[in-house]
Amino acid sequence: QVHLVESGGGSVQPGGSLRLSCAASGDTYRGYCMGWVRQAPGKEREGVASIDTAGRTSYKDSVKGRFTISRDSAKNTLYLRMNSLKAEDSAMYYCAAGRCGMGYSAWGQGTQVTVSS
Repeated sequence: QVHLVESGGGSVQPGGSLRLSCAASGDTYRGYCMGWVRQAPGKEREGVASIDTAGRTSYKDSVKGRFTISRDSAKNTLYLRMNSLKAEDSAMYYCAAGRCGMGYSAWGQGTQVTVSS
């Protein structure tokens, strides 16, 4: 079973940057696809970025060119670098993991990102 703990959220002005981290435990982590999912108040949960075991990445259109997902297998950590943040990026961000092609089965507790002037 994979256990996920996020960190790095906070408040930032529009145009600012943040880096989210997700520490993973469990031997099966290395065989899992991972991603970041966010949910704003009153809105549905949406996938932001994902990365597979080979390092291939995919992004939601609205964050392409601004967000970068990466994983450090030696540290069992997933990252999301967020640049040029916009107010519409404000949400609770969740780290997720699961066997590739089978959906996410493990979730972190979430970290809040607020973009406001």
